[in-house]
Amino acid sequence: MSLRDRLAQDTPLLAPGAYDALSALLIEQAGFEAIYLSGASIAYTQLGRPDIGLVSFDHVADVVGRVAERVSLPLIVDGDTGFGNAVNVQRTVRIFERMGASAIQLEDQTFPKKCGHLADKSLVSTAEMAGKIRAALDARASDQTLIIARTDAIGVEGFEAALDRAHAYVEAGADVLFVEAPRTIGEMSAIAHAFAGRVPLLANMVEGGKTPLLDTSELGRIGFKLVISPGALVRALVPTAEAFLASLKANGATRPFAERMIDMGGVNDRIGLADMAATGAAYAAG
Repeated sequence: MSLRDRLAQDTPLLAPGAYDALSALLIEQAGFEAIYLSGASIAYTQLGRPDIGLVSFDHVADVVGRVAERVSLPLIVDGDTGFGNAVNVQRTVRIFERMGASAIQLEDQTFPKKCGHLADKSLVSTAEMAGKIRAALDARASDQTLIIARTDAIGVEGFEAALDRAHAYVEAGADVLFVEAPRTIGEMSAIAHAFAGRVPLLANMVEGGKTPLLDTSELGRIGFKLVISPGALVRALVPTAEAFLASLKANGATRPFAERMIDMGGVNDRIGLADMAATGAAYAAG
């Protein structure tokens, strides 16, 4: 089933955020139907920095290729601003699609961008963003590659202005609409009232962010079709890593923490060592 067809179903699609091939593989093995490749999580894990536009186009493209080579799930890629103007957007779309993206998200912030739940953002004009959406649509090789249009206008220009921008982006042809950081369930319902039925809506669940945290069923009842949890896996891993390191430092050994770990065999089982060894042996035997 294509991602477009999946979003046409009644049940919302939940896509956890990944940042490398291992995190994507674990998401696939857990039984999810799609993966969201999070620019924020790439910044957190691979740069040790906040989501303030430090991750480059080439870096994201490299991660897209590594993830798409390892997993078969649809890959929704955070394309930030498209890394420049409409010409940059077209290159971003062509290469991300070629590397394995099933959907590419573009936002209306200026470059360098910031996390949608941070303050002091700035936006390009509505006309410029609409042009970037049209450029993205023209650049894709397949209409099964979805273009997700995101507006960050709520925190900059206000809620009504965000709806106005969203209308313009839908008119420009966006396949999925993402109105970032609504502050109340009322605002989320107003977004759904304005757009549900016209275009699939994306909800972004950020722990500690500006939007109320709801489960997928609740979001589906409001009218959202795609739910992402971009940085949730990182926020789950950080306290575990801190607890492990504290234990290792205090005890000088991993044994006290062993029950909360998997061993080398457990890692190799998950990443497919036995299958790869069997394949290699078969070729070696002729």
